[in-house]
Amino acid sequence: MAGEFELIARHFTRPGRRARAAVGLGVGDDCALLSPAPGQQLAVSSDMLVEGRHFLSTVAPERLGHKALAVNLSDLAACGAEPLAFTLALALPRGDDVFAAALARGLFALADAHGIELVGGDTTAGPLNLCLTVIGQVPPGQALLRSGARAGDRLWVSGRLGDARLALEVFRGTVELAGGDFDTVRRAMEQPEPRVALGLALRGLATSAIDLSDGLVGDLGHVLARSGVGTTVEVDALPRSAIVAAQPRELQHRCVLAGGDDYELLFTAPAGQDEAVRAAGERAGVAVTPIGRIEAAAGLRLVDADGQPVSFNERAFDHFI
Repeated sequence: MAGEFELIARHFTRPGRRARAAVGLGVGDDCALLSPAPGQQLAVSSDMLVEGRHFLSTVAPERLGHKALAVNLSDLAACGAEPLAFTLALALPRGDDVFAAALARGLFALADAHGIELVGGDTTAGPLNLCLTVIGQVPPGQALLRSGARAGDRLWVSGRLGDARLALEVFRGTVELAGGDFDTVRRAMEQPEPRVALGLALRGLATSAIDLSDGLVGDLGHVLARSGVGTTVEVDALPRSAIVAAQPRELQHRCVLAGGDDYELLFTAPAGQDEAVRAAGERAGVAVTPIGRIEAAAGLRLVDADGQPVSFNERAFDHFI
């Protein structure tokens, strides 16, 4: 069993590495020193992952490290911000070298994929808990916000929805899946891919954006409230995997509308920009799907492919319920 500073030095300090030019000083002092590019604003976001609330005890530590950083990078993606660096506050029940090494591998593999570095944080004993803060940069006036949706805009979503919630239902014992299908949806739950490239490609094009962490219905509600608009969503248009599509209709709706843990981007863009939006998705390497329209009348209306109302009453994820 290792002590606090041994764990930090052994697994979370990487001397001689260069992240982005913005990082003047990283791990090793009381503060990191960051210098964003001239004329850029800093974009900062924090997310906490608590065992039993945000992840199961069965998750592999390497995947946990990946997810802890991924969900934070997803926030930067939703703002169209370029990632620069991150910090990690980590509570561990004990100084477990094997666990810490695997956690660090997953964390740094994703960090390297985005060219960023760990620049500080804290480590202590306690119930397993990871709190990361990501720092990015964005030109003034170009950040994607929740408040920019306007009547007439098209509503879009990236990737596909529902796999993570379906995996959770398997863990809960309410659904059975074949081994290969379970591995696929479990990977979506435990190793989401933050849509950073798409967020950057949508700058100057999308009028609003949010990442889907708590389920489409709940997260879309934040955009509608901040923008002072309403929307009609075509539920049958929501992109989903063949695994989700094979489930009963009620379960499909639960997964794609209120599943959570998708970490796709939900965004709006002017109705005449469909070709540009699809081109942005192609540049980012992710499919984008139109799922509805923004309207002046407040409220969320769900319809099927024939325009008939769809009844859905499940709440989005709430950390205190």
